[in-house]
Amino acid sequence: MLAVFLGTGLFLSAKTGFYQISGIGNWTKSTVGSILKNRKNDKSDKSSVSQTGALFSSLAACLGTGNIVGVATALCAGGAGSVFWMCVSAILGMMTCCCENILGIKYRTKDSLGKLVGGPMYYIEKGLGMKNLARVYAVFLIGASLGMGNMTQSNSVSQGLSSFGIPPFVTGIFLSVALILTVSGGLKRITAVSQILIPILSGAFILACFIIIIVNRENLIPSLKTVLSEAFSVKAASGFGLAKAARYGISRGVFSNEAGLGSSAIIHACADCKNAADQGKWGILEVFIDTVFMCSITAAAILTSGAMQNKSLDGVELCAAVFESVFGKAGSCFLNICISLFAFATLVAWSYYGKTGAEYLFGINIGKTYHVVYTVMAFIGCIMKLDLVWSISDIFNGLMAVPNIFAVLCLSKEAVSEISRERCLN
Repeated sequence: MLAVFLGTGLFLSAKTGFYQISGIGNWTKSTVGSILKNRKNDKSDKSSVSQTGALFSSLAACLGTGNIVGVATALCAGGAGSVFWMCVSAILGMMTCCCENILGIKYRTKDSLGKLVGGPMYYIEKGLGMKNLARVYAVFLIGASLGMGNMTQSNSVSQGLSSFGIPPFVTGIFLSVALILTVSGGLKRITAVSQILIPILSGAFILACFIIIIVNRENLIPSLKTVLSEAFSVKAASGFGLAKAARYGISRGVFSNEAGLGSSAIIHACADCKNAADQGKWGILEVFIDTVFMCSITAAAILTSGAMQNKSLDGVELCAAVFESVFGKAGSCFLNICISLFAFATLVAWSYYGKTGAEYLFGINIGKTYHVVYTVMAFIGCIMKLDLVWSISDIFNGLMAVPNIFAVLCLSKEAVSEISRERCLN
């Protein structure tokens, strides 16, 4: 599967002339530039959301424990070189996410209530004429939503808050109330919450990482040299090397930004945009922020801190040691709060993904029922051990990619032509 993810990203990058690099000025101007201008379209569809709202909602779904604990786990399993391959997979994944968003816009439609809907189910059905395959994707999407997007995330919230002495049962009650109040407001409320929570939370976490890096700045250059040497050496002195670095780095990059799963296209399909290629650029920015920037900053903080010298530390414990080395006990408290809030944001965003899949299969009347089921599953996730759920969730995530990548490759000519047309206009 990792070869398929990388191969798809490489194929789409080559077909577009590596637009994520060659067109960096164009897509940053259309995305970051429009955020700074605070562009508003008075003629926008009432059922649409802003492009920044779609961005932050999609980031809410993929930013979280993977960018913090997942990076630490990749470093412990694959060594410092995994950071390099993490970024390589993300750079290629930028074009996969871009093409998913383009197809999401091209084949989006409106449901019986007049709301915009889109995503892999719709471009598989309308673009390929394979309604049964679209249904299969929807089933996998619901499974991933209830597992990886729900129970595992609620369990992370519960574990994070348990460090403050809050019982899992109590966390489950309050989380369920907060969740149902948010998701019952639909995509508009989800984007409103994401636009507030994600920038503040990400900004605080990035600032803390920068402080750790500055405090340990004498280790920055040596850490960078280690990253590059272990990324290409057959067998490094540390016991790591090219094979392990590529395996774990690529894996973390792929599953951090979700490029290839098609999930973010479900929200981006509801964005107010000028054309399909315009929304595709926001997919490039999304992957850049999630993996190239956030994961790299986390990795730099871990490597420069020297905490990896303690071989007994991994995952949450390693991250806690990094933050405590500079901020003391307050550092681990801050980390637990970040993990909990990121997990909640993921919970909220994935509720919309799963609901969209359920409504595609069973009609729009299933939406409220799905919210209730989703909330109950979140409560259960808070109070039980989830070893089996984690395994099942990983399987559903991988299964989602199969029909989606097949569709993206089959429809790649349409996506690439949209990008080419946009480049000619600019």
